[in-house]
Amino acid sequence: RTATERGEDGLEEDEEKASARKLRKELRLSVAELKRSTDRPEVVEQWDVTAADPKLLVHLKAYRNAVPVPRHWAQKRAYLQGKRGIEKKPFQLPDFIAATGIEKIRQVVAEKEEAKKLKSKTRETTRPKMHRLDLDYQVLHDAFFKYQTKPKMTRHGEVYWEGKENEVHLREKRPGQLSADLRRALSMGDDPLTPPPFLVNMQRYGPPPSYPQLRVPGLNAPLPEGASYGTHPGGWGKPPVDELGTALYGNPFAPPVPAGGARGGGAAGGGGGGVG
Repeated sequence: RTATERGEDGLEEDEEKASARKLRKELRLSVAELKRSTDRPEVVEQWDVTAADPKLLVHLKAYRNAVPVPRHWAQKRAYLQGKRGIEKKPFQLPDFIAATGIEKIRQVVAEKEEAKKLKSKTRETTRPKMHRLDLDYQVLHDAFFKYQTKPKMTRHGEVYWEGKENEVHLREKRPGQLSADLRRALSMGDDPLTPPPFLVNMQRYGPPPSYPQLRVPGLNAPLPEGASYGTHPGGWGKPPVDELGTALYGNPFAPPVPAGGARGGGAAGGGGGGVG
């Protein structure tokens, strides 16, 4: 065979490989289609569509008590190399040990050691003394065997990843409950009669779809005592009603509740009354 024939055969093989690769891409499911095919679309990731059987993979990932693959598998850098240069937080004693006061006693002993002269330190290296802390050992015994608390454990299938300790613990947060820090960030101050800045948009577009049972004063729940509707400074906007004056969400026209009692989290009320 001549070189020309061999070159033509090579081009044909490259075209076949390219066409096969193109065909696989055309037959590949999109991420949206793969999410629609499962009851738990949150487990679908962008690279799942390249699997040999994407639907089987998503089914296994959505299975109960399935342990996910650690997310650093796709990272090019070595594991935990991104934590270089980050200052490590000092270790804190558990509360049941810190309550014994041993930390303060050890601090006093350390200060005494620093105040010693070099001659005393040299003497103690050759003839050490058995130091005993001025601590009631019964208190220390009770701290471990009576008041010890169980440390926070990881759940089944929960793995560590870089920066996990810096993430916000959303389990402690509740939708609709504004903390003091969040109120300051929203420039609401400490006055419970100040409406949240997102209330007007909720009255216009409706309650958040992810929390259908959330009670929001001025939207589907009564206002706190002393508050009033209106567009003036400190006003709680306009309650959402239809053309007949009937409330669209819950019952924002109910009698006012005491300040602090109109916090989110309960079930939304029933049909609303008309505008008086």
